[in-house]
Amino acid sequence: MKITKMTNRTTMFTVPENENYDVNMAVIFGTKHNFIIDTGTGEDCAEAMLEHVGNDLKPIVVINTHGDWDHVAGNSSFDQHTVISHKLGRDRMDQEWDNQIKKYRSNSEFFKGKVSKTLPNMVFEGELYFPEDGIRLVHTPGHKGCDITIYDEVDKILYTGDNFGIVEGKAVYWGEDITDFEKIIATYKTFDFELCISGHSEPQGFEVIKFLEATLVELKENS
Repeated sequence: MKITKMTNRTTMFTVPENENYDVNMAVIFGTKHNFIIDTGTGEDCAEAMLEHVGNDLKPIVVINTHGDWDHVAGNSSFDQHTVISHKLGRDRMDQEWDNQIKKYRSNSEFFKGKVSKTLPNMVFEGELYFPEDGIRLVHTPGHKGCDITIYDEVDKILYTGDNFGIVEGKAVYWGEDITDFEKIIATYKTFDFELCISGHSEPQGFEVIKFLEATLVELKENS
């Protein structure tokens, strides 16, 4: 596991998922809560982040960016904490968990530690805001329809889940609806961010907007 201190209060955790992609997660030490963004590919990922939190006794809030197994498989380590997703994200986990796990179970490299179905115990629709901590959650459907973006207005970091990736210096939209992609870009442009962390790519600066806009133009031309 690669552990990267991004700011005084934010640390990124990265584990290889397979030969092509890594999975990014994060711990944010807030004022009132400590936040964990995604729980990775099993309990080993979650336990590493819990160890990082250590003896800081502020309540832990786990945020699942969407319902894909590789972002929520460590949820079981947080069954005594608040675990949040969009309502559609929880529905996706509940309905598709068995099929997702069965699909990847034959290849043990995908799993890091114990994996068991643990659904979020809090859901929202639209937006959710933690004002004391400067953490805002916004529904930004694109990848799977249940996707959320997290904006840390203190550190000016945007967490975008799997709505896009950066592959060989180019933005790749991991959704199907171009209209959704256009709305996502418009939403991202409203945030004053300096760093963007997506689910499977190296962190980017605000210039990622130009990459996304270029990909949008290309998608429209080819549609």
